[in-house]
Amino acid sequence: MLAFVIRRLMESGLVLLVMSLLVFGGVYMVGNPVEVLINPQADQAEIARVTAALGLDKPVYVQYLQFLKGAVKGDLGNSFVHATPAVKLILERMPATLELAFAAMFIAILLGIPLGLWAGLHPESYSGRAIMTGSILGFSLPTFWVGLMLIMLFAVHWGILPSGGRGPTQDVLGLQLSIFSVEGWRYLLLPALNLALFKLALIVRLTRTGAREALTQDYVKFARAKGLSPQRVIGVHVLKNILIPIVTVVGMEFGGLIAFAVVTETIFSWPGMGKLIIDSINLLDRPVIVAYLLIVVTMFTFINLFVDILYSVLDPRIRISQAA
Repeated sequence: MLAFVIRRLMESGLVLLVMSLLVFGGVYMVGNPVEVLINPQADQAEIARVTAALGLDKPVYVQYLQFLKGAVKGDLGNSFVHATPAVKLILERMPATLELAFAAMFIAILLGIPLGLWAGLHPESYSGRAIMTGSILGFSLPTFWVGLMLIMLFAVHWGILPSGGRGPTQDVLGLQLSIFSVEGWRYLLLPALNLALFKLALIVRLTRTGAREALTQDYVKFARAKGLSPQRVIGVHVLKNILIPIVTVVGMEFGGLIAFAVVTETIFSWPGMGKLIIDSINLLDRPVIVAYLLIVVTMFTFINLFVDILYSVLDPRIRISQAA
């Protein structure tokens, strides 16, 4: 186990190094932030001064080496716009994004597994077909359109939920969270539901497919032959054996929720990392863009590691030492 974790950590370090090179090179090839940050009427002397102050007068490889040196120390540079550390800006917004992602994944799991299991156990029923039709819509409908429809219905037409923003927060272990109050959930519910829709459809289809396949296996037939109750057959022999692919998808898709919450945060004016990165792209705030992408890649990497370790907990037949 320890050898596997160490090996995966080394591989993760290599991935982060390669990604830092690709991200840094790609971002620094797009536009000139000096043109955005200074007055268009500025003379060449002012342009040269700002360029030197931002360190943009040095060759790209020198800037990358300086960035890499600072990254080892946890310093990913200062924002061009806010003149504060980029990591600090991102960490200030991270609780809001993580809160939204956790709420969305909770909704997707809470609804997706029971609905998918029902559709798998009753594939020919009207309810089973309706669930699968709904999952197709979940895959097909654009996130931004669904978000606008949710705002139109619940905020504009019915007036029961706010259209955007974040509700009152409470300090929990140094993090500002809004999930511990009813008013906070009123602001969180619509963006979380909008973000969860695609993942909900994915979990429904994955659970249904797993259930249909598990019902044909010999261990389920033997369990029924022994006279076990249908609830025990489904809960122990069917559900337990389809959890591994579900856990895999949930782990991978949680990283996706964090990375691709940009659209939802923009529509609902949710003050998370996604809205920050959109503003930074508009202003060509390169340090914030690079720091955001590297932090998201790091989160992806450690989520994958956690999922791999969780495999052995769910199914002792899987040996992490062999997977290494």
